[in-house]
Amino acid sequence: MIHSYLYLSIILFCLGIVGVISRRNVFTVFMSIELMLNAANLTFVAFARVHESMDGHVLAMMVMAVAAAEAALALAVVILLHKHKSKLDTNVFSLLKG
Repeated sequence: MIHSYLYLSIILFCLGIVGVISRRNVFTVFMSIELMLNAANLTFVAFARVHESMDGHVLAMMVMAVAAAEAALALAVVILLHKHKSKLDTNVFSLLKG
């Protein structure tokens, strides 16, 4: 039973890594990071179900809270990037240093 959840989690995490590495659009990179975080949440919840503990659920909720804060910060960076450069390419981030 847990094997199917773990396989799904591994597939989702690998898809997230591929999205982060291969894409240049900032939105796609952030969505891939969110996909990787959700894969980790699925693993935490699956192991919590097997061990009949709530620790995995609590950890998954904490990861969701961090992901929400990361999404808010990412949206602010994307708006700043689009406002200054009118592009959403990841190569433009080096231009925001000043």
